[in-house]
Amino acid sequence: MKFWAKASVRWSVILLLAAFVVDRVHKYIQVDMIGWTGGEVIPVLPFFDYVLVWNTGISYGLLGGMAPEVLLVIMAIAMIALAVWWWKDDSLLTRLGIALAIGGALSNAVDRVVYTAVADFFHFYAGTWSFYIFNIADIAISLGVALLIFDVFWPRKTKTNPS
Repeated sequence: MKFWAKASVRWSVILLLAAFVVDRVHKYIQVDMIGWTGGEVIPVLPFFDYVLVWNTGISYGLLGGMAPEVLLVIMAIAMIALAVWWWKDDSLLTRLGIALAIGGALSNAVDRVVYTAVADFFHFYAGTWSFYIFNIADIAISLGVALLIFDVFWPRKTKTNPS
């Protein structure tokens, strides 16, 4: 196994665990320790509120009317597909991106099992325009997807053998 392949395994596992643990700790403190059930809006900046909204859909509220069991199956299939991709690709960026996506998705899946919905907290807006409310796991998933897109579209330098 090449050095970068070994390093990519190590760093991606660390990143997956970090994304999962940071999101779980944040939600544990807010929901379980403090007992926040939602409804209150805490203005932080003129364009940012800290809130608790229970999302019954997948990302950005998609598939919100679907049964939680079906959503868990869809998420499990997606995570298995990502894990296979992670295993077969030795690119550092690909592995890091997949690790972030899986770490975030696993944490949101735990929410579905524990709370039957995903706890979202961060709300950005400008005037009447409002961005989706999201959480730390969603940030990890989005960063992971950005790394995957970057890795797919950014050309890799290949070693040429001068003749």
